[in-house]
Amino acid sequence: MSRDEIFTRLNEVFQDVFGDDDITVTDETTAADVEGWDSLRHITLLAAVEDEFDIEFSMGQTVKMKNVGEMVDYIEEEA
Repeated sequence: MSRDEIFTRLNEVFQDVFGDDDITVTDETTAADVEGWDSLRHITLLAAVEDEFDIEFSMGQTVKMKNVGEMVDYIEEEA
């Protein structure tokens, strides 16, 4: 799966979780860039991403992720 394909699917997940069809994430996107991205929504987002890509993030991975680009890196490793 290409990085572009991952971003296409991730954008759909973000739009669904945050209820905003205008969200478009990039490598540099962080929680500060998305309205409503708090700790509770973060858990919901991670679960939705895991479901979408049939992967499971470890606790270490979730703590280390600083932006969406790092999330995509993990997805690429698992896909």
